[in-house]
Amino acid sequence: MTALFVNAHVVTMDDDGSEHPGGWLLVDDGHVAQVGSGARPDAGETHDLGGAVVTPGLVNTHHHLWQNLTRARAQEENLFGWLQALYPVWAAIDEEGEYAAARAGLAELTLSGCTTVFDHHYLFPPGRTGLLEAEIRAARELGVRIVASRGSMDLGESNGGLPPDSIVEDRDDVLAATEDAAKLADGAQVEIAVAPCSPFSVTRELMRESADLARRLGLRLHTHLAETVEEEQFAKEKFGRTPVEYVEELGWLAQDVWCAHCVHLSRDDVAKFGKQDVGVAHCPSSNMRLGAGIAPVRELLDAGVRVGLGVDGSASNERGDLFLEVKQALLVARARGGPTALTARDALRLGTRGGASVLGRDDIGGLSPGKRADFAIWRTDVLELGGASDPVAGLILAGPHRVDRLYVGGEEVVRDAREHRRQAERFAT
Repeated sequence: MTALFVNAHVVTMDDDGSEHPGGWLLVDDGHVAQVGSGARPDAGETHDLGGAVVTPGLVNTHHHLWQNLTRARAQEENLFGWLQALYPVWAAIDEEGEYAAARAGLAELTLSGCTTVFDHHYLFPPGRTGLLEAEIRAARELGVRIVASRGSMDLGESNGGLPPDSIVEDRDDVLAATEDAAKLADGAQVEIAVAPCSPFSVTRELMRESADLARRLGLRLHTHLAETVEEEQFAKEKFGRTPVEYVEELGWLAQDVWCAHCVHLSRDDVAKFGKQDVGVAHCPSSNMRLGAGIAPVRELLDAGVRVGLGVDGSASNERGDLFLEVKQALLVARARGGPTALTARDALRLGTRGGASVLGRDDIGGLSPGKRADFAIWRTDVLELGGASDPVAGLILAGPHRVDRLYVGGEEVVRDAREHRRQAERFAT
């Protein structure tokens, strides 16, 4: 059955940046059929949105769902100190905990308008099973799209790495498990990525062999990179080169790769990312929380780099809210480069079409005919938007907000945010 959503300000995020004040959106068979204003097409059912803003569903390009079990820890630590405090705690993760964390974390994200989530799960303590399957089950139950990763760590403390030896894996076991994980993908709702954790927790051999395996299986590659000055010092001392130089040597600067954070990039690094078409997951709140710095997003965009947004783990960003990251991206870009560094619509594009591009998806992130009908409906008759002459800019600048309704593939995932919040609280402990 077709569904028509009318009386809305529709933000398409198409190539021309088209918007339709007083517009409508026609959905058919899980896809956008038409979008426009003026004369309305016929539909099986019609929904009057009362002047709400409709945007594409937000796309989260970097997250760690299990971490919402451990919020507000190591509050004054930098990244390395924070990880060393939390690794022993995370060692207890099991299938039950992973399911509870994923269920709560994904519910929290949907309330912020997020329809697609990449989860960088790199913690697989030896002997633990069912972790990826648990988060995929939670995503299916909630109706959101997930890109689940078979991450890894095999460089323990005894060999000069950061994580304790008790939670790292054998390289051959990682590669076999990664190949098995690829079978969990279904194409539309569930994808799998290959995602060794970081240069300071993964051996050179596993980084290289993971890339080889991913390319043989046709999967995308992800890792943390250039997040902190401590990471740069580690790479120079251990590998004799910067983090970007190191991963370049291993074949990781390529179109099928996207990297999280990328705060500490030189001008040459930025140019390399643009030339090799490497994607970036920008995580502003987490970077500020850990005192890592501010990523050069304006410079990356000017170099033609694909940039999306990530919440990062809820232990280094205690709020799993991707809409907040849209606003934070706008503010930190201006703090770094002045008031013209990023517009409100630029920031929204990072959170929608930019994220889709980073994940290699051209079927989500926009509201053009043929795209999947993943969209968020934001009420404008709320106190914080009173007096906003531009509803889209007002939405971003006054954020964060809770979505009023959320659709994935034309199916309602959030109907009444207040009721959804009440239900989500059941899974928060």
